[in-house]
Formats: sequence, structure tokens, C-alpha cells
Amino acid sequence: MNRYCFCLQVRPDRLDDYVERHRNVWPDMQAALRDSGWHNYSLFLRDDGLLIGYVESEDLEAAQKAMAVTEVNTRWQAQMTEFFTGIDGRPPDESFVLLPEIFHLQED
Repeated sequence: MNRYCFCLQVRPDRLDDYVERHRNVWPDMQAALRDSGWHNYSLFLRDDGLLIGYVESEDLEAAQKAMAVTEVNTRWQAQMTEFFTGIDGRPPDESFVLLPEIFHLQED
């Protein structure tokens, strides 16, 4: 399993709304993520809007492509686009910047 970390920028004036949307992620969206190969997926949000995501996947590109063809992801991304800056109208899941892993503490 590969580990991936990414970042995006949430509009500071929309932080509360963004957090609220993620308190109740649609069950069909969660199922689609799992079914398409997203595992151990977490989002972290700094108070200035810096969003850090972490996900494990055998192949993130394949997992993204699998999500891209789902109807639920199309609906979700359409609603999420308004929360972000710097994505130039693209869906957030096509706009994040992957961060290179530089250290990982191995389990014994």
C-alpha cells in the first residue's frame, strides 16, 4: 500500500461550512471512495484554510480515475469547488498538489 499526502487551500471565509460538510459525508460517497481504492483517508485543516489530505492506495491515479466516473463524485465535487481557492474552476480532486514523502517511521 502506498501513502500519499496532498494539499489544497480552503477559502478562509468558508472554513466552518467546509468542516460542517465533512461531518456528514454522504454514505454513497464514502462507499465509492472505498470501492475505488481509497483507504485510511483523512483530511486535516489549519485555521488559515490550509487543507492537508492523507490517503493510502495501491495506485492513487487509478483510484482517482475510478472515482471520476462515479455519479456521486461528480455531485460531491460540484458542491466542493466553491470552497477552494487556486483551482481555477477545476474539481478539487483534480487540483490538489501531491507532497513528496521524505520520512516514514517504520513499525517494528
